Amino acid sequence: QVQLVESGGGLVQPGGSLRLSCEDSGGRPIFYALGWYRQAPGKERQLVARILSTGSTNYADSVKGRFTISRDNAKNAVYLQMNSLKFEDTAVYYCNARPNIYSPDYWGQGTQVTVSS
Repeated sequence: QVQLVESGGGLVQPGGSLRLSCEDSGGRPIFYALGWYRQAPGKERQLVARILSTGSTNYADSVKGRFTISRDNAKNAVYLQMNSLKFEDTAVYYCNARPNIYSPDYWGQGTQVTVSS
């Protein structure tokens, strides 16, 4: 069973930075895809950024140039460096993993990011 453990959320002022981390505790082969989604109150969960085992990335338009996703294949870990945070980035952020192209999605427990002055 894939178990994703997230850390790094919190409260930050507009323009500030946070770094989210997520790691699988199971010591499995390299995951095909890792990513981050977010869900704001009253809204659907949306993709923030995704990275494949090849290193290929894609980002939501709203975070391009501000957020950077990276991964450590040895740990099946994924990171999200968030800079120049805005009020509208406030949401619960979920780590996502897809071990291979045929597998279902697995989710972390979610971590709250609040941007407030």
